[in-house]
Amino acid sequence: MVTRRRIRRLVVDGTEYGWSFGHRHDRVLGYPGCASKVTLWRPGSRARLRLVFRPGEGRIIADDYFDRGATVRMPGQVYLNLYEPGTVRALLDEALARGLFPTTERTVEVDAWPLFDAVAPPPAG
Repeated sequence: MVTRRRIRRLVVDGTEYGWSFGHRHDRVLGYPGCASKVTLWRPGSRARLRLVFRPGEGRIIADDYFDRGATVRMPGQVYLNLYEPGTVRALLDEALARGLFPTTERTVEVDAWPLFDAVAPPPAG
């Protein structure tokens, strides 16, 4: 089986984290059912934090029109790219500050838009 997910690495205060980006399409619902996901973990642990971005009012995720990995908040067109290590680092820092990283060996999915709002630059203008 071939996968296009690339495993990447971040080090935060001496703690190593692995991360990957994925995008899922919903063939029945189309774009409203799509999701972009950043999954983070500590090597050797089964604890996973999955940051989920779904499209919604004023919230756009990449789906052919934008760059792969793009997330955009409207109005103001505030943009983050989920392939960028700096973006993922900022999201991870905010998730850690909020206590979202699981402490047990399980996967926790969270709506990532509140994290986006916390780390994104203010709208231009």
